[in-house]
Amino acid sequence: MISARKVLWVLAPVLAAAFSVPAWSQDRAAVRSLVAACFTCHGTDGRSVGGVPPAIAGLDRQYLLQTLKDFKAGKRPATIMHQQAKGYTDQELEIMAGYFASVKPAAAPATPPARY
Repeated sequence: MISARKVLWVLAPVLAAAFSVPAWSQDRAAVRSLVAACFTCHGTDGRSVGGVPPAIAGLDRQYLLQTLKDFKAGKRPATIMHQQAKGYTDQELEIMAGYFASVKPAAAPATPPARY
């Protein structure tokens, strides 16, 4: 039989971790509000048109996170991204990277038919 004390020892870290995560990181609307500033340049949900700036929807989460951290630290040259990234905590950058990694990339545009 498992004692109540053993159950508490097992559950305590799990409960502590659950309550330490900000509520907005679990709320899709709040996360979308956090990443909305990115839409101005990178397109809605990170699906830029024409590739400049690059589309970020569907990229690897770890790649996005490292890129954001490099911008924040000034390790990666940029026109504006280094200033943008400095405005977020590392936890916010993790949430943002997770959001864009979870977005399905836009389909490639269809090639228009040739005109004669």
